[in-house]
Amino acid sequence: MADDKVLLLTQEAYDKLQEELQYREGKLHDEIIAKVAAARAEGDLSENGGYQAAREAQRKNQGRIEELTVKLRDAKILQAPPEGTVGNGSLVTLDLMGNEMVYVLGAHDLSAATDYDIISPESPIGAAVMGASVGDTVSYKAPNGREIKVTIKSAKPLGDE
Repeated sequence: MADDKVLLLTQEAYDKLQEELQYREGKLHDEIIAKVAAARAEGDLSENGGYQAAREAQRKNQGRIEELTVKLRDAKILQAPPEGTVGNGSLVTLDLMGNEMVYVLGAHDLSAATDYDIISPESPIGAAVMGASVGDTVSYKAPNGREIKVTIKSAKPLGDE
């Protein structure tokens, strides 16, 4: 990452990204190379759609390999706060204007380890709930300028659900 920002991941998210990297560097890479070779054997490359598609798949795969390599290099395994306190890696249930919503607070890359929606700690709502405890009501300013209050109904470390 250009700004040397640490990426906080759960162990599960880190492991899934590592598995994806191994798959992309191994089996997927070999499959794409075979497709490129088969398409190249068909002859005229300038009008060979299969060849062009295989080369595009190769470029996309290589780009993702590079992205994963940087993410894993810059990753730190986070220690979620204890149950009852909201922090990076918390599974949080919020009462937002009468609606109960469940989120994980943390980096988007945590989505590799969960099916829950992610809230960034840098977002207005993420910053407002960071460090709060169950039962606290906090407020944040929405992008439209409106002040919104949310109540923390539960908070537990991701993986303890």
